[in-house]
Amino acid sequence: MNAKIVPFADLEDADLIVDAIYLGGTANNAADDPINVLTRSGNMGGFRKVGRKQRTRYVVLYSSQSDPDWPDELDPSTGLFTYYGDNKTPGSELHETTRGGNKLLARVFDQIHTSPSRRSEVPPFFIFTKAPLYGGRAVQFRGLAVPGANGVAPIDDLVAVWKSFAGQRFQNYRALFTVLETPRVFRAWLEDLRAGQPLSDSCPAHWRQWVDEGSYRPLVADPSIETGTRDAIAQALDHFSVALEVRIMGAN
Repeated sequence: MNAKIVPFADLEDADLIVDAIYLGGTANNAADDPINVLTRSGNMGGFRKVGRKQRTRYVVLYSSQSDPDWPDELDPSTGLFTYYGDNKTPGSELHETTRGGNKLLARVFDQIHTSPSRRSEVPPFFIFTKAPLYGGRAVQFRGLAVPGANGVAPIDDLVAVWKSFAGQRFQNYRALFTVLETPRVFRAWLEDLRAGQPLSDSCPAHWRQWVDEGSYRPLVADPSIETGTRDAIAQALDHFSVALEVRIMGAN
């Protein structure tokens, strides 16, 4: 099944649809970035925050999924997204990063663990990954996410991990998010978020449920068996059946 493709010219009014492809522009510069046109969150970096400091309205997490040292990963079978922070080179302390991504991670995970009422202070996270098959700056929307997950202890959902480069050691965060069972984020909610109204009438039901109850409803997708795969399995079973019959006849 082919993914939905949204042309660059339609991005300003587009909703965010899970696994849809959003095409980049053709100017051959940073203005081609589709994420900024979609979300007004800037056109550079993995962490893209809308709002200021403690009043972050929402956050875009972008991953190329091509860095072997920092293997961001979405697991469709569990709905969990593993994302690495923005301290990826030696020479700076864990929270001293240019875009403040690690500070933001520390803050939101602290908010969900210290008090249930502080979930309302956590901004929504919108996950995007690179879509290399579609060329240019094309991206794919992977879902609306919240920090933490069912059955994961507070000491395990945000972990500072050590890395080394050229003999120098440094730390970065490994963060665990749950992608909510929200197939579509409507444009109206993005506008409401920017206006400081996260629980407006346009708010997705599972986001509101997480804020009110702390209930994680992950988007879980079991892999389907392609027609070709079914045919191959059927053919293999036929061959096995024939071989078994031959062996039985030989034994008799």
